[in-house]
Amino acid sequence: MIPDYARARQARRAHYDEATLHAILDTGLVGHVGFVVDERPMVIPMAYARIGSTLYLHGASKTRIMALDGQKLCLTVTQLTGIVVARSSFHHSVNYRSAVVHGTARKVLAEEHQLALDAITDHLLPGRSGEVRAMTAQERKATGVMALDIEAASAKIRTGGPVEDDADLPSTQWGGVVPVVTALGTGLQDGHTPEGTLPPASLRKAQAKFLA
Repeated sequence: MIPDYARARQARRAHYDEATLHAILDTGLVGHVGFVVDERPMVIPMAYARIGSTLYLHGASKTRIMALDGQKLCLTVTQLTGIVVARSSFHHSVNYRSAVVHGTARKVLAEEHQLALDAITDHLLPGRSGEVRAMTAQERKATGVMALDIEAASAKIRTGGPVEDDADLPSTQWGGVVPVVTALGTGLQDGHTPEGTLPPASLRKAQAKFLA
């Protein structure tokens, strides 16, 4: 059962199946997390990762969001895939894939804490957690993790060209779609990387996620 607050206004573009939702979440790079503090709405961009039906967020232990244990959160992920160019400004649009997730914040402790941190690292660079040294006890203490168990969620997807008024079609104006492409460029090594060192496998895997 999908609560009314999770239902999309444009029903023809809405999807509620897990496969569609997970595909958007797993290929997104940034999640925007919404919550209320001191009666003020806040939205913060954050790195995240999904394991099953749980999303994990991390940040410094003393940050505002790490104090929200038990409070309602909303996380959104949007991927812009095209600018839709019509023959009138009214019908201009964008093609996109988006997901909206609702749940209750849950502070993560013990073994789940390290599992979540590895997942967040690997979400951006698949396999990176296995390439680097383990976190120290002090680093783990300084890094908080919040879980968001998915209670309700919806996805919206728009594809295709402009929806035109018949009266505008004889116009000589150009109409169509300008694709928006997400890609990861070549890594720029820092001054401490020995000359000739190859990029890690995790970087190549991350780049491959966005190759058509």
